[in-house]
Amino acid sequence: MKDQLIDQYGRQIKYLRFSVTDRCDLRCKYCLPKGFRDFSESAETLTTGEIEHIVSLFAQLGVRHVRITGGEPLVRKNIDHLVSRLARVPGVSDLSLSTNGVRLSRFAGKLKRAGLHRLNVSLDTLDDKRYQDLTGGKLSKVLQGLEEARNENLSPIKINCVFMRGVNEYDVEKLLDYCALRNFTLRLIETMPVGNTGRSMQARYLSLDSIKRKLREKYELIPDVMPGAGPARYYRLQGSSTKIGFITPISQHFCETCNRLRISCNGDIYTCLGDENCYPLGDYLRQGCSDEELIEHIGMAVDLKPKKHEFLNENKQIVRFMAMTGG
Repeated sequence: MKDQLIDQYGRQIKYLRFSVTDRCDLRCKYCLPKGFRDFSESAETLTTGEIEHIVSLFAQLGVRHVRITGGEPLVRKNIDHLVSRLARVPGVSDLSLSTNGVRLSRFAGKLKRAGLHRLNVSLDTLDDKRYQDLTGGKLSKVLQGLEEARNENLSPIKINCVFMRGVNEYDVEKLLDYCALRNFTLRLIETMPVGNTGRSMQARYLSLDSIKRKLREKYELIPDVMPGAGPARYYRLQGSSTKIGFITPISQHFCETCNRLRISCNGDIYTCLGDENCYPLGDYLRQGCSDEELIEHIGMAVDLKPKKHEFLNENKQIVRFMAMTGG
């Protein structure tokens, strides 16, 4: 049995992003349409045991970094129990979770005790009205959750911010100050044309190069690193410990170093966020395939990983919403 996953372009897969639900309690304008209810049926969603089984197979194949995503993972029943099961999977050395933060005040302590290593929280603005307009939620709940996570010593905490022209492009310094006071790391993300919602926001697309140039007028940015296996390029503000990351899938894609796969809540493997094709691993699991057969299927899925995404190819639009694969 092989002990690592290498695609046809020589990229080793070490990072798995697992969507444990496609449901979400927000309706961010770049992700889910307002009023959307067409989520997976509960019978289609993988059980805790099935998720653990799949993660253990990937760990046998050299995957060391696992991120729990959604939808919103904290809406899944007994999410802390799932975290504790995955935290004990042999070979997984880095277990993290992405959340919108709305329910974080209730779960921060449980997640810490369950063995979660790191946390990413979506926060696009510190303006109450703008936040409600963007997400349909209440900013105060997210800020309360972040304080609770900090009190529980969940660290590092990274703040994920999707930057959009004419929406929150002038919020960066306020967000940076907020993060600096709390020892959080701010990560800026370019909008991506995933689903109708994502494509509708592309008129708001803003290259992060312009943000970086503005920041350099005030700060000296020193190249740095952070724990994790994602694509962000990190910098530290000279004279402080404050860090900022840039995730640039459009302006400076990082396809040549892509080391990750995504799995939906029903077990479909997506080898690229910018590719509509998927591989139905969950179906094979539920058909009773042996571990050896499942590992063969994983290998076949990896062989389908494209050389690069096709976000800018109008003939290859991504139909699914971002919540289906967790970003």
